[in-house]
Amino acid sequence: MHPALSIGVPWAVVASSFAINLAIWGLGDVAATAPGDGFTGGLASLYITVLIVFTQSVTQMFPFAMGLSLSRRTFYQGTALSAAVQSIGYGVALTVLAAIEDATGGWGVRLHFWAPGSVDVGNPALQFVVYTVPMLACAFVGIGIGVVFKRWGAPGLYALGLLTLLLGGAIAVYATWQQTWGDIWSWLGGLSTVTATIALPAAIALAVGALAYLGLRRTVP
Repeated sequence: MHPALSIGVPWAVVASSFAINLAIWGLGDVAATAPGDGFTGGLASLYITVLIVFTQSVTQMFPFAMGLSLSRRTFYQGTALSAAVQSIGYGVALTVLAAIEDATGGWGVRLHFWAPGSVDVGNPALQFVVYTVPMLACAFVGIGIGVVFKRWGAPGLYALGLLTLLLGGAIAVYATWQQTWGDIWSWLGGLSTVTATIALPAAIALAVGALAYLGLRRTVP
């Protein structure tokens, strides 16, 4: 896909989110009215947009690749390599932005946008991994959604959404029935940064990546 779309759009989205948050923190003097340093979930917009971009990379580029007589294996390998390279690039850029944010005291207004909360681990090497692995997971989830659409069309997407809803609903019903919400939140809150941002996303990337490849083998343009 054209870099202006595959790379430019995600950065345009997250940059807009950052500008809005910076203006709110600066003009509203949020740091003076709230305890501690402030942070938002605006960084998630970058990860969500990357997921959407890689969904489009399959739905739009797969028919073109088949028209060039590329094999499904070659297309998948190329898309996976693109996801890995872009994730590394995003990881480097975000690590640099987080370092600047820390050095400037949250851009002078105590805003922690690029390294919110526990995401700021302090170690540059670990910080890079914390950014990169979840980004790779989002890219592969996007690839997987694209494969579902190309393989089964809109009914496949509806079925995937319904399955996700039913699974989440079943967990919610069971937790309410057994009154275990407190235990669940305690478990989630007790997860280390390494587990939450590296181990779990890595497992998701591997699982979804393998399933996407199996699905793509029988997908028609």
